[in-house]
Parts: sequence; structure tokens; C-alpha cells
Amino acid sequence: MVVTKDTFLPTEEELTVPEINLSGPALRAGAFHLGKYCEAQNNEFMLCRQELDDPRACINEGKAVTNCAFEFFRKLKKTCAQEFTQYANCIDKSSGDMDFKHCRKTQSVYDKCVLDNLQLERPDYGYFCRAKVHATERPPPPKKEKTVYPDATPGLPEDYPRPESKYGSRFHWLN
Repeated sequence: MVVTKDTFLPTEEELTVPEINLSGPALRAGAFHLGKYCEAQNNEFMLCRQELDDPRACINEGKAVTNCAFEFFRKLKKTCAQEFTQYANCIDKSSGDMDFKHCRKTQSVYDKCVLDNLQLERPDYGYFCRAKVHATERPPPPKKEKTVYPDATPGLPEDYPRPESKYGSRFHWLN
């Protein structure tokens, strides 16, 4: 994208949002429930990015996703902090690639706590891969009008003289 002096760029204040200050294992531990909790906001943001193809137009949707994540982790901290911390520590320290398979016991305790307190069930395997229809309040983007080109050069008139080719026909077997 070429940026000129006429290109609108958002201000620093519009772009600045607080970041979620969590480690990789903690984000990985809460990822499934976070994805389900913030599914509507995330789908709205991704739909905006896909339809408009301009990240500047989707700043507010991105802020909504970040606020939703903050809200989720605040609720999680109030209700299931100990279970979440144990699960995140297990993911962090049980293997070098932060694999879930070594932490199924702590995962089940954490999942039960989230289900009891936040009424949020862990999504089944493949939930986020399924095709879903997202209903939005945002108006659809304007459709681009197809470019109409003037007709190509008109063909030769029927009575235009057509001399024989200099070096013979390419279709010599037809002669």
C-alpha cells in the first residue's frame, strides 16, 4: 500500500490499547475458553478485516476483542485463579513445547471450575474449525462496480481486401 499525504492514518491515541500482560503458557491455558467467550467479538473483527481489507477501518472491533479478553481473564482471576495457575504452570513446566497431553488432570480441574463459575464449557476438538454464519449489525461494504471498458477495436469490414499470406498458411493441410 502506497502512503501519500492524503492517506488517513489513525492517531496514536486511537491505536493505543492496553495489552494483556500474560505469558505464553497462561494464554495457552486459557485459549479454548477465551476463544469461546469472545467468539462474537472475534468473528466481528475478522469479518470486518476480510470485507473491508483495511485494518484502519476495524480499530474499534479490535479494541472490542481486547476488552473482551480482559473481561474474561478478570472473571477467571476472581473465580478460578488457583486452578488456572496450576494448569498454566503444568503446561509451562511439563514439556518443552507446552503440550497439553501431560496436564489432563489439572485441565479437568480447571475445566470444571470454569464450567461451575462461568458456565462456559470447554469447546470440543474441532469446534473452531467448523464453518459458522455470523450475524452482524454492521452494514455490508459497498460493492465495487465492475470496470466497463470500451469495446475493442472493431473488426475489419467484410469487403476489406484480404491478400494471400506471404509465406503460406499456417494451416497448410486445409488448402
